[in-house]
Amino acid sequence: MKGMGTSHGAATIVNAIANGKGAAFGLDLKTEATVELTEGEGINVTMDGLVGESTALVERCVLGVLERVGSGKRYHAEVRTSSQIPVSRGLKSSSAAANAVVLATLDALNVEMDLVDAVRIGTRAAIDAGVSVTGAFDDACACALGGVVLTDNRSEEILFHGPMPDYFRALIYVPPFQVRKASLPRKRMAAVKGLVDLAFEVAQEGDYFRALTLNGMCYSVALGLDQEAAVKAMMSGALAAGLTGTGPALVMLVVEDKVREFREAMAGYELIEARVRNPEGGA
Repeated sequence: MKGMGTSHGAATIVNAIANGKGAAFGLDLKTEATVELTEGEGINVTMDGLVGESTALVERCVLGVLERVGSGKRYHAEVRTSSQIPVSRGLKSSSAAANAVVLATLDALNVEMDLVDAVRIGTRAAIDAGVSVTGAFDDACACALGGVVLTDNRSEEILFHGPMPDYFRALIYVPPFQVRKASLPRKRMAAVKGLVDLAFEVAQEGDYFRALTLNGMCYSVALGLDQEAAVKAMMSGALAAGLTGTGPALVMLVVEDKVREFREAMAGYELIEARVRNPEGGA
């Protein structure tokens, strides 16, 4: 029994770690997974281009599906993933991988499930695997559904889902280092809760650009990350610029016909370009 699953990347508007509520929007970066189930036991994982990375999340996703809908049968799983999303940079590589693997496992079992219920299997697997502090329900929903999502990650409730303005491109600067969840300074992040609350309120009002920029400033200070690129991006005409996830990647939103001019102004920064991915037919 063989199944396939696809999910996409996303970027942060408001990070949920400080207050439990988050906001994110979908990007067109893609992650794909195949899962082949045979009689037996064990899980073998191949992640293309990611030799040496932990496979704990992938394994927990497969087990989560089998525990939920596997009818008590024992399976050996061969799993392969491939992705356009850089790992541990804040671009939701874990959420996209979890979604894709869960969907591929469901497909292998020929089981249909509500998409948000499938997402919840992945968010719980992310906590179990230690790759997420909150389960990143906001990120996982943005990856799966597209558009903007505002969520309460503690109750895994979607508070809002709608389209993101798509007249801009996301330009992403990815510094050459990773920020691992195990090393996060939790007390410093908790200290910026009041300002993160404000950023979430601004996002609820629909001002995603200000919310994204304010959130990025708060978490960059808490994490001790340099904000020079974000400030330069705003000086160079970005509508918004801020840390995505816990970084270190920085997402900058630039009007489409200003992208070339913006790239010239940001010479010296290698930028990944992505489009907004909105839900088909609206939310």
